[in-house]
Amino acid sequence: MENSEKQNTNKFGNWLKTSITARMLMVGFLVIVLLIPLSYINSLIAERANRQQDVVNEINDKWGHQVLVYGPILKLPYKTYTETSTYNEQTKTYLKETKTYINHAYIFPENLDVDVNVNSKTLNRGNFESAVFTTNMDFSGKFDTLDLSAKDIKNEDIIWDKATLLIKTSNLKGIKDAIHLKIDTQTLDFETNFNNDSKTYSGYLEELESSYLNQDILKQLTSSSFKINMAFNGSQDIQIIPIGKTTTMHMESNWADPSFIGNYLPNDETKEITKEGFKADWKVLHINRAFSQQYFNKIPNLDAFSFGTKFMVMVDEYQKSERSAKYGFLVIGLTFLIFFLIQTMSKISIHPFQYLMIGLALTMFYTLLVSISEHSDFLKAYLVAGISVIVLITLYSKSILKNWKFPLFIGISLTALYTFIYVIIQLENYALLVGSIGLFLILASVMYVSRKIDWNNG
Repeated sequence: MENSEKQNTNKFGNWLKTSITARMLMVGFLVIVLLIPLSYINSLIAERANRQQDVVNEINDKWGHQVLVYGPILKLPYKTYTETSTYNEQTKTYLKETKTYINHAYIFPENLDVDVNVNSKTLNRGNFESAVFTTNMDFSGKFDTLDLSAKDIKNEDIIWDKATLLIKTSNLKGIKDAIHLKIDTQTLDFETNFNNDSKTYSGYLEELESSYLNQDILKQLTSSSFKINMAFNGSQDIQIIPIGKTTTMHMESNWADPSFIGNYLPNDETKEITKEGFKADWKVLHINRAFSQQYFNKIPNLDAFSFGTKFMVMVDEYQKSERSAKYGFLVIGLTFLIFFLIQTMSKISIHPFQYLMIGLALTMFYTLLVSISEHSDFLKAYLVAGISVIVLITLYSKSILKNWKFPLFIGISLTALYTFIYVIIQLENYALLVGSIGLFLILASVMYVSRKIDWNNG
C-alpha cells in the first residue's frame, strides 16, 4: 500500500517535471499570483499622483488659479414704473398709485481686442512641481451708440450719472496691480464688488465695478477706444468670453505644450508652436455665438462660450509610470514565455520558485521607476530601473541555465521589450498603432520559435 502511494507520488512529481501541460499551468498560475503585487504598485502610483495633485493645488492656492476674464460690460440703471388702482368706497373713485423701480441694462462692447502675453515657469515643493504663469492682458475696444429704445426704455428714464463698468474674473486673488480704464484723457478705477449670485465659473466669478461714469466718459465710450490692462498670477488656463460683437485675441507665451480649449479654436494660418513657446490668434464674430449684445436685469451664464489656452504638462512622470505599469502583465507573461520555451526546447529544469523570483524582480522595476522618477526625469529613472532589473535577471538566469547563450538572449529580449514599452508610452496619437504592430511581431516570433515543439508529448 505504501509502495503504491510512493509510486503515485513519484508519477505526479515526474509529470510536473516533464509534462508541458503541467509547466504551462504552473507558469500561468504564477503570472496570476504576480498580479497581486502589480495591483499594489498601481495603488502606490495612484497615491503618489494624488499627493502630487494635493501639492499642486496648494501651490496654486497661494500663487493663483485659472484665469477667466469677462468684460468690460456697461451697466446702465434705468427706471421702470408700475401703476396700481385702488377703489375708495367713500369717494366712489379709483386712486391711482405709480411705483418706480430701478432695473439695469447690461451692454457689451461693439468690438473687443485682447493681447495676452504669458510667462510660464515651474514652482517646486519637495519632489513635486507645478506649472504656473504670470500674464499681462491688454484689453481695448469701443461701445456702440447707447440706445435702449428697442426695449421701450426712454432716454429720460436712464440714470446716466449712475452708469458703471463691470469686469468679472475667476482669479481676483491673482491680480497683481490696480486696474484702470483709460479713454482719451479720462481714467476710471475699479473696485471689488462681491456678488453671491454670480456663481458660475470654478465656484464664483468675482466682480470688479468702476466708479460712476460722467457724461464725458459716456460720450467717449462710443466715439473713442478704451484701454484696460490686467496682470495676473495664475495657473492651469487662461480664457475669455467673446462679449464683443467682434472679438479678437492674440496670445503669446514661452510654454511649449499648449492645449487650446473652449468653444473656439485659434486660426490655423497664424498659429505657431515651437520648443520656445507658441503664438495664436482668435477671431469670434457675433454670428458665431448664441447670445445677445444686451441683457436686462441679469446676465445669463455664458461660460460655455469661453475660449483660451490650457498650460499643461502633456504626460507627467506619474502618468508615464502608470501607463508603464499597465504593461506589467505583458512583461511578466512574455518573460515567463521566453523561459518556458527555453525550458521546453533545451530540457533544462526550472523550478517554480525560480519563476517566482524572476517575476518579483520584474515587479520591482515599477517601484524603482516611481521612486527614482521623483528625484530625476523619467528617462533617467527608466534607464536605471530597466538596466538594474535586466542585469539582475540575466545574472540569475546564468545560475539556472548554466551557460551564457540563453541568459544573453533573455537580456537582449528584455532590453527590446522595455524599449518597445518606453516608445509606446511616449507616443500620443500613434500608441495604439505601434503597440498593435509590436504585439503582432512578438506573436509571430513566438509562433516561429515554437513551431518545432512536440505539444503532444505531455
